[in-house]
Amino acid sequence: MSTTSQESQVAQDRIIFFDTTLRDGEQSPGATLNVEQKLLIAQQLARLGVDIIEAGFPFASKGDFHAVQEIAKLVGTENGPTICGLARATRSDIDAAAEAVKPAAKSRIHTFLATSDIHLEYKLRKTRAEVLAIVPEMVAYAKSKVADVEFSPEDAGRSDPEFLYQVLEAAIAAGATTVNIPDTVGYLTPSEFGALIKGIKDNVSNIDRAIISVHGHNDLGLAVANFLEAAKNGARQMECTINGIGERAGNAALEELVMALHVRRAYFNSFLGRPIDSTAPLCNIDTKQIYKTSRLVSNLTGMLVQPNKAIVGANAFAHESGIHQDGVLKNRLTYEIMDAQSIGLTDNLIVLGKLSGRNALSSRLRELGFELSEQELNAAFVRFKELADKKREISDRDLEAIVNDEIRHAPEAFKLEQVQVSCGDRAIPTATVTIVMPDGQEITDASTGTGPVDAIYKAINRIVKVPNQLIEYSVQSVTAGIDALGEVTIRLKHPDAGTLSGHSANTDIIVASARAYLSALNKLYFALQIPSTKIGDREKLQKEVSL
Repeated sequence: MSTTSQESQVAQDRIIFFDTTLRDGEQSPGATLNVEQKLLIAQQLARLGVDIIEAGFPFASKGDFHAVQEIAKLVGTENGPTICGLARATRSDIDAAAEAVKPAAKSRIHTFLATSDIHLEYKLRKTRAEVLAIVPEMVAYAKSKVADVEFSPEDAGRSDPEFLYQVLEAAIAAGATTVNIPDTVGYLTPSEFGALIKGIKDNVSNIDRAIISVHGHNDLGLAVANFLEAAKNGARQMECTINGIGERAGNAALEELVMALHVRRAYFNSFLGRPIDSTAPLCNIDTKQIYKTSRLVSNLTGMLVQPNKAIVGANAFAHESGIHQDGVLKNRLTYEIMDAQSIGLTDNLIVLGKLSGRNALSSRLRELGFELSEQELNAAFVRFKELADKKREISDRDLEAIVNDEIRHAPEAFKLEQVQVSCGDRAIPTATVTIVMPDGQEITDASTGTGPVDAIYKAINRIVKVPNQLIEYSVQSVTAGIDALGEVTIRLKHPDAGTLSGHSANTDIIVASARAYLSALNKLYFALQIPSTKIGDREKLQKEVSL
């Protein structure tokens, strides 16, 4: 039996998780990440236990190439996940992907070409015969670069099944070890997606030589249901993102898929050829890393998790109704189908005071999964002490917010030195702001506004002079209580740099608002240092990548 056949056979009784948070997820408006942030997420995805990380689209830009290459070097270890690079079905794309993932111990190239008639006519302007010729040629070329090749027929959900079977058969014959079936526009219903996978298993003669994967968008809110139905019909790889982020309405959410398989294991066992009463996990994911991963991605991308989001939302394990509370107190199983601790959610608190030291902080941060350098720990400790003077107890969520706010931020061209506001129901809101400029000069200015935050932003704009459009401003509490940290998320838009986000946390919402705005402005400032043609090229290429 060949290595490919052995891998395919092994995968038939478990689900492989292919995480595309760093590729498809980053295409969410405002979710742009720098290399350091991508590395942090990739390292956490490895701890989570994902099998494959789609680290990016190397041909899109030098920045994307560098990020994929760094992830391949630092995360793609012998015992780590496979590192994958996306490529259109062209030699230049495949060359870039191959070079970027080369440092990884286990590497993959994921190449794609559309197969639906609407894409062929309006996007590719190619005939079916031309596509049928390109696919095996480009898969074979990718195979000459790496042993592990994945092929996706873009918009498979709206493709003619008979043509789709021909394309998949040709891709597998040319060396594809995984064939991915994308519901690119989130159009299919669960029964249709299941039937599509079954049709592929029944009609593609060499399908036993490849793993069937699925990728789907959530435009109709059906992505997770579609994937579970696909798994029942033979799909063994799921392409998903943390918190379900991604283009338009996003992708299938990894945490929802994992916990559905975990909680309903007895139901899914038989579809994977296991005894119904088997207690063996259906995938390699460490569920206790789910909540931590969700918070990291949310903080770094600025994509907030809605309170009623399944699995990781703030209300997922909350009970407001008296009837529910009574039932849970008597037996949690009355209204809970899973334990909050199973996803890594705890209620641990650290009681702070003058005697709380660096060792205690360092120890707890390590338990939470943060590996900080000495310099980073020192910076976090300063914020820790500042917060200790304002809050009696600091929770894990507070510590998380401190680290993400103090350590994991974009490079600073503009630094907030001071902010002060004056406002009231009978006063004109006025803000005075001092900012350290890129050349080290301190500039102070003041402005009035419709409210204190508006006044701050107008004052900052007068100093920084970086044109932008504010399209989102949101505030949420990190924990309960009047002394809670407040998290502010900002989203800005610029014609030459797209949408960028900023994030900050502070017990003073005014300070958090100023810092979050400057965080977004710093990202915008550095993005504008890149020639606009390059930014435009990257966005144009990413729009083509709508798997």
